[in-house]
Amino acid sequence: MAAALAVPALAFAASSGQPRVLAIHFGLEVNPVTSSYLDHQLDRAQNDGYNAAVIVLDTPGGLSESMRTIVKNELASKIPVIVYVSPPGARAASAGVWIGEAADELAMAPGTNIGSSTPISSSGQNIDSDLRRKVINDARASLRSLARYRGRNVAWADLAVRKASNLTAGEALRMNVIDDISTSLPSLLNKIDGRKATGSGYVFHTADAQIVEVHPGFFTRLLNALIDPNIIPLLFLAGIAGIGFEIFHPGVVLPGALGGVSLLLALFGFAVLPISWAGLALLILGAALLVIDAHVVSHGALTVSGLISLVVGSLLLFHNAPAPYNDVNVPLLVAFAIVLGGVWAFALTKAVQVRRSPVSVGPQTIIGEIGEARRDDLVFVHGELWRARPANGAPLRPGQRVRVAGVDPGLVLEVEPIS
Repeated sequence: MAAALAVPALAFAASSGQPRVLAIHFGLEVNPVTSSYLDHQLDRAQNDGYNAAVIVLDTPGGLSESMRTIVKNELASKIPVIVYVSPPGARAASAGVWIGEAADELAMAPGTNIGSSTPISSSGQNIDSDLRRKVINDARASLRSLARYRGRNVAWADLAVRKASNLTAGEALRMNVIDDISTSLPSLLNKIDGRKATGSGYVFHTADAQIVEVHPGFFTRLLNALIDPNIIPLLFLAGIAGIGFEIFHPGVVLPGALGGVSLLLALFGFAVLPISWAGLALLILGAALLVIDAHVVSHGALTVSGLISLVVGSLLLFHNAPAPYNDVNVPLLVAFAIVLGGVWAFALTKAVQVRRSPVSVGPQTIIGEIGEARRDDLVFVHGELWRARPANGAPLRPGQRVRVAGVDPGLVLEVEPIS
């Protein structure tokens, strides 16, 4: 009988234990790398038996496809998902609005803001003509649908897309855009305990919850840093340069290995962000012009053209990417072009000097070299064995040090013994 009562008692103890909440810090742009991190943590919260997942949000937005992936995972979650825009000064902008509206609970810290969800073109300007209407209407319907599903302000969702409306935390609460304002995550979890979420019907069990904090790891931050419109062109050029050096100087290994790694990282960036093929073509053309100038006489004209092509190609490469991925640092690119031009000019100058220097090959170049006599009238000079005769007629002894005095037409060295 006691054993039979033990099982219900254990079950009751487990069910009445302290709830656990996974706080997923998301202070990055929305892209495939950060989307993968967030989706993995949402899956972890479900699989490890957490009572809720909290996305601590601070984002300027990002790529729409990655945003839609996150939204789908929020809606499909088998545990409540809470979005908390925090800390003070944080924002849920652009794609961040969709992530917030998809949550079972949307809350903000004081001093935060939400909104500005109008889709923009790659150049940061309004989209023109029929394409604008298609994109805007799709975004409006999507955000209105989420707001209606969660019982929030549908009219403002429409304004956020059409007029780029942006609200403070207090304004958002008064207009029913968000569900709560809270100064801290523990107080928010205590406040919503027992509340039933609109749409999903989940009941929050979050009072005095144990909060497990997770942040993006080193690998996630590294990959996210590599998706930078200022870094990817440099990686691409470094990859081409390293592999090209290895092709023309086989056996060095290190430049080719580093070039291969750089090129793969650049290709990763190309796969994540939409690129302009014209920009990529200009990058390749610029690298080709630099190489050609090393083999023809152009008095630097091809080098200057190549550098201009590299800078313009880098500016155009991510012209099709949305903000902030189309924000290229022009001074950085110009500085890179100047440094590369200086290095290339130095290398070309040295190459021209070598071409114009007198030929220094042939047997006459070893006159004056010190060698060592071997048997059978052979001497070892400059890493080679030569036939030799002593200048004074005395026989040479093996091991005797000699100096080359001349070379006759039969390539026999005339040597002088060194006492």
